[in-house]
Amino acid sequence: MPRLTSVESPGCPPLRAITTDVLGLVKVVEARARPAGVAKVVETWGEPDASRSILVASLADRAVDPVLAVARKNGVVELLNPLNGDALAAVKSSWPEQTDGAAGDDPLVALHLFKKQAPDSSTLGTFLACTDKGKACVRSVAKENTASDLDVGPSSTWDVCNAGKLQFSSVDAGENYAMFGGKGIEVNLWDITSCSKIWSAKCPRANSLGIFTRPWFTAGTFLCKDDHRKIVACTNNHQVRLYDTASQRRPVISVDFRESPIKAVVEDPDGHTIYIGTGTGDLASFDMRTGKLLGCYVGKCCGSIRSIVKHPELPLIASCGLDSYLRIWDTNTRQPLSAVYLKQHLTTVVIDSHFSAEESEETKSKLPESSMVAEATVRREKKKKNQLVEEDEEGSRMVKPDDNDAETVTRKEKKKKKNRMVADDEEGTRMVDPDDSDAKTVRKENKKKKSRMVSEDEEGTQMADPDDSYAEMYAPKRIKSGERSKGTKKKSKKQQVA
Repeated sequence: MPRLTSVESPGCPPLRAITTDVLGLVKVVEARARPAGVAKVVETWGEPDASRSILVASLADRAVDPVLAVARKNGVVELLNPLNGDALAAVKSSWPEQTDGAAGDDPLVALHLFKKQAPDSSTLGTFLACTDKGKACVRSVAKENTASDLDVGPSSTWDVCNAGKLQFSSVDAGENYAMFGGKGIEVNLWDITSCSKIWSAKCPRANSLGIFTRPWFTAGTFLCKDDHRKIVACTNNHQVRLYDTASQRRPVISVDFRESPIKAVVEDPDGHTIYIGTGTGDLASFDMRTGKLLGCYVGKCCGSIRSIVKHPELPLIASCGLDSYLRIWDTNTRQPLSAVYLKQHLTTVVIDSHFSAEESEETKSKLPESSMVAEATVRREKKKKNQLVEEDEEGSRMVKPDDNDAETVTRKEKKKKKNRMVADDEEGTRMVDPDDSDAKTVRKENKKKKSRMVSEDEEGTQMADPDDSYAEMYAPKRIKSGERSKGTKKKSKKQQVA
């Protein structure tokens, strides 16, 4: 069982993140509370289909006309509207020399949607796509293109490598250069405009035994926005390497981090900090000026981290992976701010930096006022109904009891009176002197009183309803005229003895 640590999450600032998973779903996660709130899923786009799994995604984070590009398993690149999920275009990434079934053998592994090339009147967007076998292409998509490749704009293709497996690609901030790397492929730098290689790395020197390590790069990024010559590449042998293309081909700094392969890396806007994620769920930050480990993030993930993204303005990063969680972290304290469970294995996460909670609240308030009025009227009607029900309950409590209850009450009162009369008779018999001549007269009077009480009880039983269960329970037993109670028989014997 993995070691789990429970950490209190204070909540994250207003944020909007978009995730993709292995079932082809696109989920939108938002946190709207100020100053900090809980992130939750607000929208889900698409239908679950494993054959249309999303491998990689890229967001053109623009203030006007943003576009989200997703590369699916069947070889189709779709352009979506990141605000509502509407499909804008769909382009097949297969090359002319490929057959129909080649898309499954050579899937897309990298995708970048150019941000600075804002769409004009005829172009919707331009993207760079790379396949597993090292084939790269740059394509422009026209606005009229919806489901076919008839309106695809100009494109350029080239081969990054002749052997090996390509695993990552990254484009600099100026969107003029791209770097590639993979299993059996050294890190190399290309000029996108001319489609030519301008630099290639050289493997490190052999170890003490004279053994060279085979190149296996899993992730990479450009360290600075203004300088494309400094690049960072991570290997499957848990190494972080810094290359300076202007000085040498071998790495300037090489740092080992634990014992698991590094699967994701992203740079910080400050120009010298990077964030890495490993195959065992470890997340850490490095200062690449010295190669020093700044620290690891609290709260271990349970699965491999596959994507990390840094917010361009706020001090936070978002990570996702095979544990099906989207986690948001504070880069200053390295503490988790929020975690959202999304059910499927996640492949990519992107952040919409132009999202604001105030705009969403305004749109909510502007939506339909009639619906708000209707809700208010419904609430008023419910209040009135509740008041009427309470008044009915109070009235039912004040109503007189039923006839059956009245009969039971009268019977109980009669029993009490009878018990009191019997007690008085016993006291009277105890106070009478047995030698007195008036004792006989007292006994006769007592007998008369008892006979009167018996006659009253018989009349009460006649008035009761014979079908009433309570009358049967509480009705007194009838005594025949010739019979006497056991108590009176005993008293007469005692008196005779006396």
